[in-house]
Amino acid sequence: INENPAEKTAFYTELAKHLPERTVLLTDSSTMLPSMFADATGRPDRFMSFHFANQIWRNNITELMRQDRTSDETFELAKQFAAAIGMIGLPLNKEQPGYILNTLLIPWLKAAVGLVANGVADVETVDKTWVLATGADPMQGPFRKLDRIGLPLAWKIMSMDPAASDPDSTIAKSVALLKEYIDAGKTGTAAGEGFYKY
Repeated sequence: INENPAEKTAFYTELAKHLPERTVLLTDSSTMLPSMFADATGRPDRFMSFHFANQIWRNNITELMRQDRTSDETFELAKQFAAAIGMIGLPLNKEQPGYILNTLLIPWLKAAVGLVANGVADVETVDKTWVLATGADPMQGPFRKLDRIGLPLAWKIMSMDPAASDPDSTIAKSVALLKEYIDAGKTGTAAGEGFYKY
């Protein structure tokens, strides 16, 4: 289910009718907090986030985020499950929109898109600057990363920023830039083209 609170609430409400009471539920939501859906699950003490990084076959991490009613037993089970499936479980001490990874990643991606949307530099120059200045792998520039994430998800996340309603803001220009690519079918690596061709 996409990052749609109403759809997620309806899903959990229906799912709760069919699961044994002892069932633990884990969500992989990228931007929404588990506390938003804890009541709908019918088992708030057995509900938390278990958020995977992109390309988990290479980046084998999962962020473990509890909400204020998640039991210690559930949190421990989630840690054990992460280890059992070969993931490194990274525990968060409290809820944080975007977890740790996306809290660091999203501002970086917004800044990169903003540079292009405002005409400061082109895509290739922004990526080259990042790679040369940081020593990053050439495939680790912000626009290559956006292509792997998928432009529709980046567009949805940036569209939720309140500043997106001001057409003169950098974020609104960034949202418009992403939408141009999406409308042209250039949605990222899965489509064979995003900011780059694959």
